[in-house]
Amino acid sequence: MMNFSFDVNTPDNNQSNKPSRKKPIFPVNDLLRNYLQLHGREVKLPVSYNDLLHVAYAVPLKDKNGKDSLWETVSYDMQHWQYIRSGLVKMYAILKTEGDLTFSKHLDVARVDFCSFANSSPFRIRIVNKFNDNYDHFYIKQADSSRVYGLELEHLLSPNRISFFTHQQTLIEDHIPGIPGDIFIMHYLNEPITNRIRFAKEFVKFNERCFVRLLGDMRSYNFVVDITPDIEDFQYRIRAIDFDQQSYEGRKNIYLPQFFKENKSLVEICIKYLNQDSITQYQTEERTMMAFRVASSRFRLMHLLNIMSTDNISTQEKLIQLREELASEFHAPVFLKCRSMGQLVKRQLKQTLQKNLALIQKNLGKFQD
Repeated sequence: MMNFSFDVNTPDNNQSNKPSRKKPIFPVNDLLRNYLQLHGREVKLPVSYNDLLHVAYAVPLKDKNGKDSLWETVSYDMQHWQYIRSGLVKMYAILKTEGDLTFSKHLDVARVDFCSFANSSPFRIRIVNKFNDNYDHFYIKQADSSRVYGLELEHLLSPNRISFFTHQQTLIEDHIPGIPGDIFIMHYLNEPITNRIRFAKEFVKFNERCFVRLLGDMRSYNFVVDITPDIEDFQYRIRAIDFDQQSYEGRKNIYLPQFFKENKSLVEICIKYLNQDSITQYQTEERTMMAFRVASSRFRLMHLLNIMSTDNISTQEKLIQLREELASEFHAPVFLKCRSMGQLVKRQLKQTLQKNLALIQKNLGKFQD
């Protein structure tokens, strides 16, 4: 098990744990496209990412405190807007009701925002119900295969279901609700109503999920906190919202949220409220649940990982660095045989979950006997 500590630098070379400033877009290849079609992820969309790029003008979008949000609200000429508007409403229906347009007459597009800061340069679409002014969001991005693998692995291996579709070079994603992690740290973490012990437990589990499936760059603004009222208290779940860094970076610590300075206050409460035995218990609990998910989706997961193993979603330099660091971490030279990031993910899952999977198979055998 990984020791739970805070250190913004790796101990060996004192380099800062920061992901690459701009990750390249890796195209969706034919094998991955066939997988998406087989599992209902590839559908014909009425509007493409490129259609949204024909912007007439844009204005900076401020948050409720008047600060720059890093998003811009974009506008289109009237003729193009009619085409865009109709298509965006249909896309929302595809995400929410499998394309049933029965209720689309109640819907309209309230706003289209663009963010050039993020790797995927996403568009955020605000859909509003004209009857009661209730609104919702979804996102349109470039179909980056790294992100597609990340979304699908999240769907299969995490406690969360993910709704997304692709069409050629366009990716649409449902909005993942929750309090942004940096906002939670700033306004909620130290409030008397917050159960910091329960939240510390969830952060340990989230840290473990990311490492087991090699999802990187989970700084506080790349995940949200979902708070659910429970008997006499609250339960917390941390959900990743950015999947661009699925097994792309070479540094092992990039895949452990505990090592980012943006998450330092979360690590501090873990150290304050949890002892090492408790941390190990929660790590084991999370690995056990992930092993159950692997067992239940093993054919689909293996299909995905086999495709991922032949795909190019990083650089050779980063691949070599990561396999060497994982081999050192687990004292397992077998990592050095991996020839792609997909093979590393497959090996990492086997390395971290094999004991839990063995117990599951043993118990299933007893049940069947």
